[in-house]
Amino acid sequence: MNRVVVTGMGAVTPLGNDVDSFLTNLLNSKVGINKITKFDAEATGISVAGEVKDFDAMKRLDRKTAKRNDLFVNYALYSAHEAMEMAGLNEDNIKPEELGVIYGSGIGGLTTIQEQVIKMHDKGPKRVSPLFVPNSIVNMAAGDISIAFKARNTSQAIVTACSSGTNAIGNAFEYIKEGKAEAMIAGGTEASVNEIGISGFAAITALSKTEDPMKASIPFDKDRNGFVMGEGSGTLVLESYDHAKARGAKILAEIVGYGTTSDAYHMTAPDPEGTGAKRAMQMAIDEAEIDATDVDYINAHGTSTHANDSAESKAINAVFSKNDHVKVSSTKGMTGHALGAAGAIEAVATIGAIQRNQMPVNVGVVNQDEECDVDLVDDTNKKTTVNYAISNSFGFGGHNAVIAFKGCD
Repeated sequence: MNRVVVTGMGAVTPLGNDVDSFLTNLLNSKVGINKITKFDAEATGISVAGEVKDFDAMKRLDRKTAKRNDLFVNYALYSAHEAMEMAGLNEDNIKPEELGVIYGSGIGGLTTIQEQVIKMHDKGPKRVSPLFVPNSIVNMAAGDISIAFKARNTSQAIVTACSSGTNAIGNAFEYIKEGKAEAMIAGGTEASVNEIGISGFAAITALSKTEDPMKASIPFDKDRNGFVMGEGSGTLVLESYDHAKARGAKILAEIVGYGTTSDAYHMTAPDPEGTGAKRAMQMAIDEAEIDATDVDYINAHGTSTHANDSAESKAINAVFSKNDHVKVSSTKGMTGHALGAAGAIEAVATIGAIQRNQMPVNVGVVNQDEECDVDLVDDTNKKTTVNYAISNSFGFGGHNAVIAFKGCD
């Protein structure tokens, strides 16, 4: 079995549209949640979101591509270009048949769907754009990345709700581990801060109605009242250790374990005992061949909903009961919840914690819920050496995914 390492990262987030900006703002506890500006949201009852700001696709994409695509694809391509540039992978050092893509999204081209349904309703079916289908289908992020980088190994799209990005990275890890490819571009993307996206999640009472951006997304706080919609993308370039070393690549971290399970419990609610989440974390640790006491940091799913945070806390305590030093934080207090992109963005955050010896603070907590009895990262304990870390993602439908990372030797 091959060792699998990370050699490149890319990010488009509410905290910055490149990895360095994102990590710097994240580790300085900046909040990227603001009043919704993309449309008039007053009628939805929702005031704030984690919007990507100052995004100019044409900084990395050609004009034709940028104008043609749905925003979720442009986010994906943009971060993939950054990740590939950081990795230094190109046609001179990777065969097209040895480079693949596994990329996730929870919903896909929701803006395109919204616009084209309105156009059909108002102007008739003949006015629907011929690009409606290719711009809206979820697999187009993976497809366009494959085309952009001439990646002729597997090209797959993962749709597991809020676990999509983490499942994509985990599946890519397995693909290289088993010797089916030398390198993979993996991650997640989402662009659902629009009328139908906000209205849909508001209709199931999943979103916070809090108007203050600093108090809307507060994972593990007893006053949490729903999640804040986010958006963006995160991309990792994974390589076999031998391939990366042979070409002299800089190794950012190693992926050492992956666990994925299903709650088989409810359409939207997690198993309240966190049974599936517990198994996924244990699977990742077991594959890494480490003990739970070796883990220094847990990047929690931490959505700021009552059900998720309490169930995840139970799962963490069940797995890490003998670990007296592991710290926990959810970065969604700063970014909001980017759905299918969340796990990929948080993978970048977790690797950043390993590289910079600093964990992101669990921003927003004033009164920690007694049901969420985990040791949260704060300003007093955030700076420490992180050797092993895991990143959790749990999605509607009961999808659970966990990745274990190790600092590079």
